[in-house]
Amino acid sequence: MTDALLDVAGLSKSFHQVHAVRDVGFTIGRGETFGIVGESGSGKSTTARLVLRLVEPTRGVIRFRGQDLATLSKEALRRERRHMQMIFQDPFGSLNGRMTIEQLIAEPMEVHHIGDSVERRRRVGQLLAEVGLPEAARHRFPHEFSGGQRQRIAIARALATEPQLIVADEPVSALDVSVQAQVLNLLLDLQQRHGLALLFISHDLRVVEFMCDRIAVMYLGTVVEEGPKAEIYAEPRHPYTRALLESAPGRARKGAPLKGDIPSAANLPTGCVFQSRCPRAFDRCTHEAPQPRAVAPSHRVACHLAEE
Repeated sequence: MTDALLDVAGLSKSFHQVHAVRDVGFTIGRGETFGIVGESGSGKSTTARLVLRLVEPTRGVIRFRGQDLATLSKEALRRERRHMQMIFQDPFGSLNGRMTIEQLIAEPMEVHHIGDSVERRRRVGQLLAEVGLPEAARHRFPHEFSGGQRQRIAIARALATEPQLIVADEPVSALDVSVQAQVLNLLLDLQQRHGLALLFISHDLRVVEFMCDRIAVMYLGTVVEEGPKAEIYAEPRHPYTRALLESAPGRARKGAPLKGDIPSAANLPTGCVFQSRCPRAFDRCTHEAPQPRAVAPSHRVACHLAEE
């Protein structure tokens, strides 16, 4: 991708003997929404935190706006974080309950020395309007708002520094279904209005289909399939992707349901990471790990069956 905003290669993270993320790589273009989907324990959220350097990688390269983040000094990395912000899953836990909404939204601007107090106050009002909250909300506290409203406040806070990339980690999973669509539509509207790139993390394939341009499917810390949304949903090439799609509500079930749980990341299977749950596994899968291979110009799959 010639206009890459974020380029991740060989990203890995181990916590003692637990291999949480292994050799993950992807690219996000300016204004694009890239989704990472998978079951709990697949490494999605850890990947999100590694990208923002909230967690230090064991190895790998994270290049943002053309700069390798690992080579930046602490001060240079702090300045660069202005351009990359995060929306967390829990709108109840991610906002400091002792701060007013105005203080919460203005805080990132203060940290990055953006504007004076008058400009920040004006910007808070502008952001509240953009996320659909009244001007009077600035004087209130988080506990006075519903979950959906709190997530709107978190979105306003993330936009305060005028970032180029927002990492959204399961941003609607803690919300009522009736509210989820409102927040998702708001994110899409703001993305188009501000030209944002989104790294969107979710376990919900319906949400990912609605939000994303391209998708990476993660299993046990590694990407097993990556490609354009339309191709993956129309013709999934990895058995895990196929099983996830067939288990999603409202989709026709063509194969056997996915059985069992993700194995422990502290005791990885030999060969293919999915072989213990794969209905199509054969002898080669038990001792040889498949390498990602292109099955279309921008569609890659890590599966021996893709070679057939």
